[in-house]
Amino acid sequence: MARLSHLDDKGRAKMVDVSAKEVTARGATAQGSVLIAAETMALIQDNGVEKGDVLGVARLAGIMGAKHTSDLIPLCHPLALAAIDVQLTCDEERGAIDITATCKLEGRTGVEMEALTAVAVAGLTVYDMIKAVDRGARITDIRLVRKSGGKSGTYEGDGA
Repeated sequence: MARLSHLDDKGRAKMVDVSAKEVTARGATAQGSVLIAAETMALIQDNGVEKGDVLGVARLAGIMGAKHTSDLIPLCHPLALAAIDVQLTCDEERGAIDITATCKLEGRTGVEMEALTAVAVAGLTVYDMIKAVDRGARITDIRLVRKSGGKSGTYEGDGA
C-alpha cells in the first residue's frame, strides 16, 4: 500500500529528506481557469478594470506565487527555480480566463507545487481585480497536467 511521504512512522508531519536524491532536470505544468461574466471579459479585454491590467498583474502574481511556495505550503522545500512561465488567455466562448504555469529547475525534488501555486495565485489575483464587478467569478479546475524528471519520470494528465 502506498504511504504518504510527509508523515513519519508515528503519523506526524515531516519534511521529506531529499538529500540522497539525484539532481535531475525537473519540470511541471499546471492549469486552471477563472469563470467570469461576459461583461467582465469585455472589461478585461478593453483594459477597463479600475485596478488596471488584470492579465498582466495576475501573470506577475503567479510568478511571485511560484517563487514563494515554500513560504505558503509548510512542508515544501525552498527551491532555486530556473524558469517560471505563467500565461493567461481569454476564452470568450467559455467565459473563462485560462491560466497555465510551467516551472523548471535542476534539483532533488519536483516543482509541481510551485506550478500549482502559480496558477492558484494568478487566479486569486484575477478574482481580486474583478470582484467589484463580478463577485460570482469562480476559480476552478486547478490541476497538474504534466510533470517530468526524477525517479518517477513523466506524468501527463488531463489537458497536457
